[in-house]
Amino acid sequence: MATRLVQINMKAHDDAALGRFWAEALGWGIDSEGPGVTNLEPVGFTYPDPSAVCIDLIARPEPKTVKNRVHLDLATTSTAHQEELVARLKSLGATLLDVGQGDVPWTVMADPEGNEFCVLEPRPVYRDTGPIAAVVVDCTDPREMARFWGEAMDWTLHQVTDDCATMRSAKGVGPYLEFIRTPDTKSGWNRVHLDVRPYPGDDPAAEADRLRSLGATDPGIDQSAIHWTILADPEGNEFCLLTPA
Repeated sequence: MATRLVQINMKAHDDAALGRFWAEALGWGIDSEGPGVTNLEPVGFTYPDPSAVCIDLIARPEPKTVKNRVHLDLATTSTAHQEELVARLKSLGATLLDVGQGDVPWTVMADPEGNEFCVLEPRPVYRDTGPIAAVVVDCTDPREMARFWGEAMDWTLHQVTDDCATMRSAKGVGPYLEFIRTPDTKSGWNRVHLDVRPYPGDDPAAEADRLRSLGATDPGIDQSAIHWTILADPEGNEFCLLTPA
């Protein structure tokens, strides 16, 4: 058994408005499962497919109070493209952000609800990822996160150091998943988290037990009204184990 990363879940005060921003930012299409839920995926995309990690925006009233532990890095193909993308994102409502990054070649920004993201300078490694270069997770121990997520999913581990671990779909397509060592620690429920999905025919209860055996924990909330399972990775980051598909 194994899972794969299929989407990120992002809480929003106004899921429709934030969905429009990210759809314009990425050049993606918009769908909705109903009030309070907005889904984003590439136009013509067949879900689930490793060529993209989709975005689900879920309406929640709680305010954003701390830096997100999960953010997106956007890819560019040239310095001119990076400048053009930053300018376009500003016109859509994004703002420049200082998170203590100092003098770096990438641009740190925030979406209209304050969610951090980066517009990267052109890097050859991201030339074929699509608009999202990487889904980035802050952590204190990239090696342990690589150990857990490397066994939890069937993605290929590309790099592991004390400061960074990098994974990508075994098919070599789509964005990377990166774990970056950061000095701050998790505080409160993550407003952005990973959603993983088993393959057709897998037993979701057995898969949840397997993830627990690898170090996942239960967050201690009532899950009786949902048809997926909420777990937490070894650093306490919540993630959802969706039904097989």
